[in-house]
Amino acid sequence: MIVLGIETSCDETAAAVVSADRRILANHVLSQTDDHRPFGGVVPEIAARSHLDHLDRLVIAALRDAGAAVSDLSGVAATGGPGLIGGVIVGVTMAKAIALAHRLPFVAVNHLEAHALTARLSDDVAFPYLLLLVTGGHTQLLVVEEVGRYRRLGTTVDDAVGEAFDKAAKLLGLGYPGGPAIEELAQSGVAARAPALPRPMAGRPGCDFSFSGLKTALAQAVRARPHLSSEDSADLAAAFQDAVAYAIADRTGRALRLFIETHAVTQPTLVVAGGVAANRTLRSRLDALATKSGARLVAPPIALCTDNGAMVAWAGVERLQRGLTDDLAFAPRPRWPLDATAPRAVGAGVKA
Repeated sequence: MIVLGIETSCDETAAAVVSADRRILANHVLSQTDDHRPFGGVVPEIAARSHLDHLDRLVIAALRDAGAAVSDLSGVAATGGPGLIGGVIVGVTMAKAIALAHRLPFVAVNHLEAHALTARLSDDVAFPYLLLLVTGGHTQLLVVEEVGRYRRLGTTVDDAVGEAFDKAAKLLGLGYPGGPAIEELAQSGVAARAPALPRPMAGRPGCDFSFSGLKTALAQAVRARPHLSSEDSADLAAAFQDAVAYAIADRTGRALRLFIETHAVTQPTLVVAGGVAANRTLRSRLDALATKSGARLVAPPIALCTDNGAMVAWAGVERLQRGLTDDLAFAPRPRWPLDATAPRAVGAGVKA
């Protein structure tokens, strides 16, 4: 079985071909970072137009590099949401057209599920496992019980962590995207030299996250230094990154203890996925947490943490193997929670 995967939910246009035996036969990703950098963030209209301009050639290139014809495919999968709706429409329409023209199964993939299942592509992780999902728009802790079965333990009540990194970078006069910019600058900084920043939600009951107060504290620290030196900026970047990693590890530790108490597994697995999972400081903190808890940390390769078509194709493989396909009447969704039964978190709005 081989599946074509299409990803167009935000600012990467991607197409990939993946086999059921976990081989990535082709994986093409076109970043739009340069298009959005002048605006300090993703502009939905620019993103959608770029997907429209480039997706067809990426699909052709992916099939060519995989040595496959469309007739060799077992199905076509595309991100059906959540995401910027203009971009999602482009990818879904392309996938539907290919499926219809060649009489192939169509699979609408939840973008968050694609991230959630990436560890099964890269490391063959068995169900169930605990997932820390950290992206530009979502920060959640979920128990991954099976394909299509997720139980949310915690979510952000305000900003997602990727969003917080972007805002922090803007406060420090750095470029977009903020996460890599903060991480690079923090390498030359010393967190202890910066003003103490809060560790939001640390020690509180539950597994929810919050980053707006940390962002506000950083803004106040920057305003207190009208002439911010390069050393000050580096120290503040290090302090911000350290506070984020500490807070995430604290909330994840609570979720991991809960997971261990409620699931009889020989060795519990903690998976971290999503674009922010590329942050080395966060990975190190989570690795220490897992070791202390007797768990195994699985972090997919960095190329599979950021948005890509391979994770969508793999989610398509997983769903096709279970007979889960979608009708061509499927409507793209700007919001699509993994755990539809979870109560809405106070302050989190539709992001929850």
